[in-house]
Amino acid sequence: MLGLHASATMRIRCAGAYVVKPTILLVDDEPTIVELAEMYLEREGYTIVTAKDGLAALTQIQATSPDLIVLDLMLPELDGWEVCRRVRSNYDIPIIMLTARTDDIDKIVGLELGADDYLTKPFNPRELVARVKAVLRRTTYTVPAETKSDDLLVIEDVSIDIPAREVYVQGQLVALRSKEFDLLLVLFRHPGIVLSRDQLLDQAWGYEYYGETRTVDVHVAHLRSKLGISQVAIETVWGIGYKLVF
Repeated sequence: MLGLHASATMRIRCAGAYVVKPTILLVDDEPTIVELAEMYLEREGYTIVTAKDGLAALTQIQATSPDLIVLDLMLPELDGWEVCRRVRSNYDIPIIMLTARTDDIDKIVGLELGADDYLTKPFNPRELVARVKAVLRRTTYTVPAETKSDDLLVIEDVSIDIPAREVYVQGQLVALRSKEFDLLLVLFRHPGIVLSRDQLLDQAWGYEYYGETRTVDVHVAHLRSKLGISQVAIETVWGIGYKLVF
């Protein structure tokens, strides 16, 4: 499959099938653009790596094997056209090109070099997310229609049956209290992403909750105990919150 590299892609099994969490390489020398794009893409569950110039982009491609590249044309060291040319000579990774000019020639050359899509700067970050989803859908990332991802989430040896509100660790049912289940479900839906205590309170307890963030710490401690020797763990990110790791 195009652009699919096991070393770069996190797979989460849902009802016996795989939902793939792609890695996106953002290549741009404008920090504000990178930060904005990174924020919106991470919200959608993508793993983000970045590069500030063309040579760094090639190094990142070798190191991380991204599943899609968002590539600016006007880059220091090596421009986007040359990066695209070299990528196309060695990889089948989808590319979305960014151009600050509206000239059709830039778009035409980019597409002729093998870019899958293009976006003119400045752009709406929501449009970037939509184009990323569309390109990945066209190339690699399709989920079988029979997958009931809304019903069952499985990461490593832990599974969550959402309608039944049941959690299994290594095939054994684990008794969780209501809010322990809600908290674990929030973490499962954001694997590898750091969530603050306030975010966890909002999503697991609801915006109407006015208790202390210490409540999250207590429930995390209970979950860790009940997950036991599972391959899934809840990691503390000091000063911020927690993230699910495996």
